[in-house]
Amino acid sequence: MAKKEKKELLKVEPTKALSPFQEMEKRFQEMEKRFEDIFRRPFSLLPSWMPRLRMPEIEEVSPSMDIFTEGDDVVVKTELPGMKKEDIDVSLTKDTITISGEKKKEEKVEKKDYYSLERSYGSFKRSFSLPAEIQTEKASAKFKDGVLEIRIPKTEEAKKKEKKVMIE
Repeated sequence: MAKKEKKELLKVEPTKALSPFQEMEKRFQEMEKRFEDIFRRPFSLLPSWMPRLRMPEIEEVSPSMDIFTEGDDVVVKTELPGMKKEDIDVSLTKDTITISGEKKKEEKVEKKDYYSLERSYGSFKRSFSLPAEIQTEKASAKFKDGVLEIRIPKTEEAKKKEKKVMIE
């Protein structure tokens, strides 16, 4: 009877130990990442049962946005409380919308023996792909009660591409 040859299924190579300098660099990178997380979200380390503190000086301005189609239009709604329309910019390409702005707030109180000045500042820029081809030249925007609504008509080709799917 012929002798069977043993075959290795998995070749295991010994792991190469990191030098002390590589180990230190790896730990430094981990610490740096943790510090970035803490500074980006300073209260993220608090227990979940504690109420969240809001500090306007470090508050991030990132408005919520809704994008949907309504009839022959693509509609974009953005909540921008406390902002003025002069501080908001909207730009369109054939398939992308970009909304950006700056929020500035200054509160000054002067009394006989008391003076207070609080400032907060934040800016944002958000870009989204639109769900259909649009006619950028026919876009319109309204800003009322802190809500920006942008309506953009779809192109004729985009209207023709839509198809109702029947569910069985």
